[in-house]
Amino acid sequence: MYSFTPKIVTTMREGYNLSLLKSDAVAGLTVAIVALPLSMALAIASGASPDKGLITAVIAGFLISFFGGSRVQVGGPTGAFVVVVFNVIAQHGYDGLLIATFMAGLILLAAGAFKIGRLIKFIPHPVVTGFTAGIAVIIATSQVKDFLGLSLENIPADFLPKWQAYFGAISSLDIATLLVGLGALSVIVALRRFAPKLPGFLIALILAAVVVALFKLPVDTIGTRFPDMSSTIPMPSFPLMSWARVAELLPSAFTIAFLAGIEALLSAVVADGMTGTRHRSNQELIGQGIANLGSVMFGGLPATGAIARTATNIKAGAKTPVAGMLHALFILLFMLFGSSLMAYVPMAALAAILFVVAWGMSETDRFIALLRMPNSDRAVLLLTFGLTVLVDLTVAIGVGVSLASLLFMARMSETVQLDNGNSPDRDGHSDGDDLTQRDDLPNGVEVFRINGPVFFGVAGELLDAMRKIGRTPKVIILRMRLVPILDASGVTMIEEFIEQARISGAKIILSGVRPQPKEMLTRIGLSGDQADVYFEADYVAALRLAEQLTAITLH
Repeated sequence: MYSFTPKIVTTMREGYNLSLLKSDAVAGLTVAIVALPLSMALAIASGASPDKGLITAVIAGFLISFFGGSRVQVGGPTGAFVVVVFNVIAQHGYDGLLIATFMAGLILLAAGAFKIGRLIKFIPHPVVTGFTAGIAVIIATSQVKDFLGLSLENIPADFLPKWQAYFGAISSLDIATLLVGLGALSVIVALRRFAPKLPGFLIALILAAVVVALFKLPVDTIGTRFPDMSSTIPMPSFPLMSWARVAELLPSAFTIAFLAGIEALLSAVVADGMTGTRHRSNQELIGQGIANLGSVMFGGLPATGAIARTATNIKAGAKTPVAGMLHALFILLFMLFGSSLMAYVPMAALAAILFVVAWGMSETDRFIALLRMPNSDRAVLLLTFGLTVLVDLTVAIGVGVSLASLLFMARMSETVQLDNGNSPDRDGHSDGDDLTQRDDLPNGVEVFRINGPVFFGVAGELLDAMRKIGRTPKVIILRMRLVPILDASGVTMIEEFIEQARISGAKIILSGVRPQPKEMLTRIGLSGDQADVYFEADYVAALRLAEQLTAITLH
């Protein structure tokens, strides 16, 4: 049960004092300053009002730190969700998003309970980089209208039609809006370059709001876009659900859960590298599940661990999960007492923030590095990227993971050797008394050696080799010492091989079978007790038995 203990429990058992509280409070305030503008900007980019982003940062941010498996993880709304959240709201309404997020929370809880956390690390990097870069392109594209101040009422949801609409409305470009956006972007870039420790996003928002208010610039602001925005946390409620709604939103729920799980664990790994600690992956998934369920109860967005905010938390001196909890409380205080100031924030400044967020998400260095990889990795990267931008994120992830798995199986199948010649084993050894494959092989005996895992990608090769023998031997030795893994297709292949041998009147000897393949064969009733099927510990013993069997057959 230790792996299911929240880190807050561990840190409290170790002892918590005033010094740790001071460090966590400073870190929490620092992260809150960073998270405040980001939460609003990401909510708007997702098709929701900015207060939804703040609610998510408060509720989910607190629960992720309280129930999570990392000491310094900071959670809230992130850029990874923008595309799927926007699409769900557009197609199913905000209630549909709440239902999908609720189901995603349950999926994350189940993933943590069944210890699936360690499996997420096997998601191929080309897939992750491809859909992350695709999301970055979509986020940046969605902010062009607000950055340029274009007059567009109904913006197409798809990528290419959206750009066609932008070019069609370019004559409506608003110079004042563009200058505000460029000014905010310049401030952010300059501060990152020359004063990286300062909260560039917040400073850019404040300066942009002051300029707009002083000069009374006629630009779109949060106040004009969302005049009825709430400044309080609503009472808990729950969306109405039906089986039909559950069925139509289930794919989106799995996508949200997948994104939440993979980003949270990637963030936790980054945090481990920066602090020298070790997170509990399954508990982290449980914490993410609880946080998303809590966010739904208060009308918030999907949430997960945020890599940039977590890194800021660490650099600011965070020691325990209390820092993440305090960050949520600081944002809550702003909502309660400072939300009226949000009305002056120009939309162009929020667009500038999201341009910077999208650039950071794109991971251009890693993307370019993967383009130098073999063709198979490039194909997975570009296909996932293209499908994310042009089709749908859910489709992109499904196709990317499937293609990567198939290509991996193809590469694995190329490493498997099946021979009946005199070559030594791949590792330079042989299967008993250093005998090579055909030395002193009795008449009427044929031998095959399999080197590598036998799974569905290579299962047919043994049957093909059997058909190419051209004559039916009396005994067939199947050497399996170098077969570490046997899957269901491999078992079926061996079963068919044995059945064909029986029809031809041949007996089968399996030598050097390892524990996992032997267990799989036992499950289908091949344990060595059947007629015509024998198990021997090594190749020497198999040869002795083959001589005895051929002698019996001759007599």
